Amino acid sequence: MRYNTLSLWMVGGLMTFSACHTETEKEEETTFSVTSPVIKDTTITKQYVSQIRAIRHIEIRSQERGFLEHIYVDEGQYVHKGQLLFQIMPKIYQAEYLKAEAEVEAAMLEVRNAETLSEKNIIAPNELALTKAKLKRAEAEMELAKTHLQFTKIVAPYDGYVDHLELKLGSLVDEGELLTSLSDNKQMWVYFNVTESEYLDFKSHEDEQDMNNVKLLLANHETFSEIGKVEAIEADFNNETGNIAFRATFANPANLLRNGQTGTVLMPIPIHHGVIIPQKATFEIMDKKYVYIVDGNGTVKLTPITVKAQLPDLYILENGLVGTEKILLEGIRKVQDGDKIKTRYEEPNKVLSALTLPSE
Repeated sequence: MRYNTLSLWMVGGLMTFSACHTETEKEEETTFSVTSPVIKDTTITKQYVSQIRAIRHIEIRSQERGFLEHIYVDEGQYVHKGQLLFQIMPKIYQAEYLKAEAEVEAAMLEVRNAETLSEKNIIAPNELALTKAKLKRAEAEMELAKTHLQFTKIVAPYDGYVDHLELKLGSLVDEGELLTSLSDNKQMWVYFNVTESEYLDFKSHEDEQDMNNVKLLLANHETFSEIGKVEAIEADFNNETGNIAFRATFANPANLLRNGQTGTVLMPIPIHHGVIIPQKATFEIMDKKYVYIVDGNGTVKLTPITVKAQLPDLYILENGLVGTEKILLEGIRKVQDGDKIKTRYEEPNKVLSALTLPSE
């Protein structure tokens, strides 16, 4: 009899424990974590696809017609200002120069004879003036011939790297024909496009922008060693894209950057009184982002938001929340708009302490 009483007591105890455990589980299942946005001054890094250009990058073209007699450089070679690059066959231009030189000597003789005759009043002063004018014309022709002859030697206008050689040795070169390009890569211009709204934000807070601390992410996902500076903004917006071009200047002491490269500009943008929420508190419906706001009665309300910037694990909002609301943090897949739930409030700073939040 005592054995049966003990058994009944144990069974009753187990049933009581099971019922309590079930009630605890139900309470835990229906209690949802909520928190509030953090209002904070912070800095984000905006990324812009960019084009890299040499500050000095020109085409080297022939100024005379003739056969390409010599090529003194190779593709990719570094050359110095005044260094000889190409030679156009000069024989015709040499002959023209010698002919012009002879005409100058003949004109000088005529002037000397005319001066002697003029002193003796044998010829009129006008005749002497005509011979002197003839001499000046001959001298001008000689200078022109000399210039044509000099143009057969094509030299580097500044230090830089030789690009692709467009013609082979012995080719017939026309006047103005492209021979190669020359790039001075000591400093590089990096162009990137900014939207109209970003441009207006920039101009509104120009004094606060750190435009001397621009970084460049290269195609191999490594950050360029030098820090750039935004020095110019183009005059007009592109009507097709709605963007305007910014230009940053980067020193290039190791000549790592070359004309025509691409990269990504990393520009710091200050955010004042940013409304910051955890990404995990959001969800998407038809490519639009939402959060659940929980009012004082525990009622869930579906609320659309617009994201201004994204940080690791965090969103900075453009609009949708003012910062005083309570938003559902956990269990967003378990509730629907209009549900009434039981909540447990978590301090926003504690929630974000395990997430990435830049300092002020």
